Amino acid sequence: MTDPRQILNLYTWEPGVCFQHPAAGETETAVVKELHTRLGPVKSIRACPDCVMDMEAKRRHLAEEAGIPYLPGHAGAPL
Repeated sequence: MTDPRQILNLYTWEPGVCFQHPAAGETETAVVKELHTRLGPVKSIRACPDCVMDMEAKRRHLAEEAGIPYLPGHAGAPL
């Protein structure tokens, strides 16, 4: 699966602030990671479509280098 639209459709999108571009304000974002703190609520890390695609490209490259299958839809997850 290499069509960006197919990859982006694997995510749930809603208004939020991209962790890479906070100055851009609210835009469509997807949760790419959740941080579980000891003392507070779960913090969702959100990314815009461009950042999600950049993260997916990096995961694809790392999977190829490691010789393991690339599974899109998990931008913030380890391989």
